[in-house]
Amino acid sequence: MRKSIIIYTLSIFFQLVAVVSFAQTTKLKPGFDKEEFLELLKVSSRQGDSLYNPDLPAPEKFQKVYRSPEMGLDNRWDLWVSEDKIACISIRGTTSKQVSWLDNFYAAMVPAKGALKLSNEFMFDYHLSDDHRAAVHTGWLIATAYLSRDILPKIDSLYHSGYKDFFIMGHSQGGAISYLLTALLLKKQKTGGLPAEIRFKTYCSAAPKPGNLYFAYDFENMVKDGWTLAVTNAADWVPQAPFSIQTVGDFVELSPFTNAREVIRKQPFLKRIVMTKVYNSLDNPTDKANRKFQKYLGKNLEVYIRKVLPQFESPDYVNSNNYVRTGLQIVLYPNQEYFKLFPQDKNSIWINHAFEPYLFLTSSY
Repeated sequence: MRKSIIIYTLSIFFQLVAVVSFAQTTKLKPGFDKEEFLELLKVSSRQGDSLYNPDLPAPEKFQKVYRSPEMGLDNRWDLWVSEDKIACISIRGTTSKQVSWLDNFYAAMVPAKGALKLSNEFMFDYHLSDDHRAAVHTGWLIATAYLSRDILPKIDSLYHSGYKDFFIMGHSQGGAISYLLTALLLKKQKTGGLPAEIRFKTYCSAAPKPGNLYFAYDFENMVKDGWTLAVTNAADWVPQAPFSIQTVGDFVELSPFTNAREVIRKQPFLKRIVMTKVYNSLDNPTDKANRKFQKYLGKNLEVYIRKVLPQFESPDYVNSNNYVRTGLQIVLYPNQEYFKLFPQDKNSIWINHAFEPYLFLTSSY
């Protein structure tokens, strides 16, 4: 008994030593940091995507040391570093090219763990969630596949050069991809594919929804102390996309909705007829809409995907379109001064999504 107590005490001691040691070696802290995010917005604004404005202020603490070639569905990333050995992986957002928009519209969901055949030489085995019900956006998963293949060797090289702190930053499409990249890296750490002492802190700025509820649950559990921040302008429509459709099949198994038909079948005949009619009138429209979204934003887009990736093989889609907000939400709420600076015009649909409004709202946060 005494020996067990000693072993247990030593185990707790060494765990505490490890925690203290890690805290002393990492420079990043969890939670939203206004000045930190402002600097990363400036980094992101240098990507040269469709929101590029050369007149925006330049980053003050970070220097760009690498720009990747364009890959996948017109995806690209930059590597920035600071003097105190913090690296920033900056993911480019949507560009003006048609293929970049194809990346966004290819929104049928696939399982958050599996494999994608992108070419005869590139089979992407991925693990973004431990939950078998988790599903993610197919287009942004393809982008994550190509980008991560280029990013992982850079992380390894930087780690062996003494870097243990990494920001992951993306605005718009770049923010959506940042969710998936972060999940991929954290799961690799969990399975020993990356050193556990590397710390990743992610800012998903103006980001669309990356996956379904079960992906969000598992992802938020991994970053629950505030290591992934979703920063949203409340006037920006992009974080409200893609369309979300919740059907009976999206609920957990132990729910009255999932077992409704079974319950209805046990009712007396006349009551059963009425209840079935009411239930179908509520369930059928969402189920039909769900199938249409999967058809038009999945199978029908594969022909265009193959024009860019000729050897791409059709994945098995998940029967869900239940996209949800993910990560710790930081809402930038516009006031009267904001609307004077950024007048709302139905012909200017990007006015609330650009870097300028995000910089203004963050400065006054």
